[in-house]
Amino acid sequence: MNEIQEYDLVALTEDAIATHKVTHQQILLRRGQMGTVLMSFGDKAFLIDFTDKKGNTFAMETIEPVKLLRLINEPELVYS
Repeated sequence: MNEIQEYDLVALTEDAIATHKVTHQQILLRRGQMGTVLMSFGDKAFLIDFTDKKGNTFAMETIEPVKLLRLINEPELVYS
């Protein structure tokens, strides 16, 4: 199962412009930037929470699924 779901950890597959949550300045989220899926808008987009190392949110952005890679930390069984 490779579908992105709420609370999955994801990474950007390309750079994206975002608005900083506190300063409201534009910031660059780089390819590989990690975030957590907060909400799904069907197959159209996901609301992603981007945080620093301390867990403080610096941006929340709506990102299209083609620009996201679901990160996996557990292997799947191979059936033959």
